[in-house]
Amino acid sequence: MAIVAVLGAGSWGTALSIVLADNGHQVRLWTYRKEQAEEINETHRNNKYLDVNIPEAIMAYSNLQSATEGADVIVFVVPTKAIREVSRQLNGVLPASVRLIHASKGIEPVTLKRVSQMIAEELTAYEEEDIAVLSGPSHAEEVGLRQPTSVTVASEKEVNAKYAQTLFINDVFRVYTSTDSLGVELGGALKNIIALGAGISDGLGYGDNAKAALITRGLAEITRLATSLGANPLSFLGLSGVGDLIVTCTSVHSRNWRAGNLLGKNYKLDDVLEQMGMVVEGVRTVKAAYEFAKKQNVEMPITSGIYKILYEQMDPKTVVEQLMNRSKRDEMDDLSKLLTDRYMA
Repeated sequence: MAIVAVLGAGSWGTALSIVLADNGHQVRLWTYRKEQAEEINETHRNNKYLDVNIPEAIMAYSNLQSATEGADVIVFVVPTKAIREVSRQLNGVLPASVRLIHASKGIEPVTLKRVSQMIAEELTAYEEEDIAVLSGPSHAEEVGLRQPTSVTVASEKEVNAKYAQTLFINDVFRVYTSTDSLGVELGGALKNIIALGAGISDGLGYGDNAKAALITRGLAEITRLATSLGANPLSFLGLSGVGDLIVTCTSVHSRNWRAGNLLGKNYKLDDVLEQMGMVVEGVRTVKAAYEFAKKQNVEMPITSGIYKILYEQMDPKTVVEQLMNRSKRDEMDDLSKLLTDRYMA
């Protein structure tokens, strides 16, 4: 059994810690807040983030060095904005034998870096290919209750993906492997944008027809951007693509859906974020994807519309009208071009 340090005691970090503890691993759950670590150790609860009983085998730490010392595996589950700072604190401390996995979903604005790229830049002993990415349709609330869940873990080095698969897999948490870490990582990050849009649609009072169209066309533009960067288009038909998109766009468990729902009801962005009380990764990712699309010369009308709602204060109904009145298109144009470019060039 492995010694695993899970960095980030939010809902997802807590849920993954429970999976690992159920598998018999020695789990150290790190939070920067001392009072949160004390609550977990004394009550075996993490009430602000996840309403489940936490196994006594999980020990919480507020000291990062103590949490990671002697660990076999480090699992990053901190918000995207904290990835660099946490990685910097670990630089020069971790031996090269420690395996790295991250389960954070986001893209860094301005630099447009993925989480694995940020970790690799800050941890000089590691390359991006040394890091495994865990992603897929996985609400922490359901994982914490040990309800059936399936995810994908990806790494350019297949041995890393298979190690992570063995680490996490059990009777209720099924793990598939992939070598398309780029596609898996981008799918997990970009779906949060579409989830915001789905929440906005529901907040405006639109029905299932509108949301189905949003999810489907959202998947098309996620795939366009990701494949322009080298991802495998087939990854977006899997768990980290359409699977994660469905669960995040259709459930009240989704922070991004809930935030979008409030935006659709005319709440201001600052008020939404204050009311949520937790990180909404899609808000940052919208800005990054908007800049990515311009850089790659990729058409992303839904992302652009959500960007205008968040950062240009455009009325959501006006954005919907603009999307519905775009020029006529053939639905198969996108898919045909993606597959032709990749497999028939």
